[in-house]
Amino acid sequence: MADAIEINFDGLVGPTHNYAGLSVGNLASQQHRNTVSHPRQAALQGLAKMKFMADLGLKQAVLPPQARPDLATLRRLGFSGNDAQVLEKAHRDAPQILAACFSASAMWAANAATVSPSTDCADGRVHMTAANLVSQFHRSFEAAHTSAVMRAVFADDRFFSHHPLLPASAHLGDEGAANQMRMARSHGNGGIEIFVYGRTAFDARAETPARFPARQTLEASQSVARLHQLDPPRAIFIQQNPAAIDAGAFHNDVVAVANENVLLYHADAFADRERSIAAIRAAFTRACGSEPILIEVPTEEISLGDAVRSYLFNSQLVTMPNQSMALICPIECQEIASTRAWLDELLAKGAHPIRTVHFVDVRQSMNNGGGPACLRLRVVLRPEEMAAIKSNIFLTDALYVELCDWVKRHYRESLSPDDLRDVKLIEESNAALAELQKLLGL
Repeated sequence: MADAIEINFDGLVGPTHNYAGLSVGNLASQQHRNTVSHPRQAALQGLAKMKFMADLGLKQAVLPPQARPDLATLRRLGFSGNDAQVLEKAHRDAPQILAACFSASAMWAANAATVSPSTDCADGRVHMTAANLVSQFHRSFEAAHTSAVMRAVFADDRFFSHHPLLPASAHLGDEGAANQMRMARSHGNGGIEIFVYGRTAFDARAETPARFPARQTLEASQSVARLHQLDPPRAIFIQQNPAAIDAGAFHNDVVAVANENVLLYHADAFADRERSIAAIRAAFTRACGSEPILIEVPTEEISLGDAVRSYLFNSQLVTMPNQSMALICPIECQEIASTRAWLDELLAKGAHPIRTVHFVDVRQSMNNGGGPACLRLRVVLRPEEMAAIKSNIFLTDALYVELCDWVKRHYRESLSPDDLRDVKLIEESNAALAELQKLLGL
């Protein structure tokens, strides 16, 4: 499988992108609660980031947004009448529930699913499990639609194996690839999969965060590893540091990122740091026959607070066509003194494959607590697996122009909390997504 490549599947920001502060433990989401959002700008920023990645010579694909508002959920919760009446009643009696049903959070494709490449799975197929996202109401009803989209895009069962959602229980809270990292000598070689969990659901004695909830459970991670037919010695389970979760690192990808043989992580990312890093090192060496490159960022150089504010570790760490690596960072990393100084030092040292750092503007996503890496799901595919995808989702110059034009025609310039009662927003969103479905061949 040496010719396999990694593809970034980015979530396209939806027309109802808004700031409702729905995500407990996500500091940026809470900070921007009930402020005015800019859906058109958000979608264009996401597309510009995708185009930048494609122009670097990387393979880039697009995943569609989900239809919002979720009127079916509102009606299940007792809001009756025609669409306009449902919106008005919900806006009056339960504005947070209304905002949740308008949420465009499916844009953060890192939470869409956990994906294991065929070289890691016993049956030689790519295995996919859409995340149940039960920890947050506004995300929980994404799961069934996400699973359907994944099955539609990766439809050929000769190459792809799809698993049902894990049971919708807090004991099996699953947040997808935001809490999973894969390491290997190269994308095409067999590797290890690192599952980072926040808590152990069935052990009342286990350490948990004091301030914010831990969303991923050990039991969920172990279930996904079993479903994906991973070789047990190559599936590593590491607990996230409860202090990191309480600092605002609600997913592991806010404090750690891996690519091929490199792991970049904050010193406070993992519980029992020495044991965790030793386990990763030993598993990688045993599976891959070489030493991994482990880059630890000391707390003295970048505090947990600055790591969360900058989303340094939510950068995309990617392998370039010349086999060097690059970091694609949010522009906030350039503006915060500690992260900029550390990145300058990283490039000066040079004893690692990371040769370039790029900064991208995804502020509309960052304001809701999602950086560059939140917007993408990484999928490693062989040429024949990639050829089995028939949808028009791989970004080309022509598709980029079409998608930008689509956004400019259909998206509002701004959305305030009061705009969510406007029934015209439903009509606009439905018309936009119907056109997009044809454009992407889904």
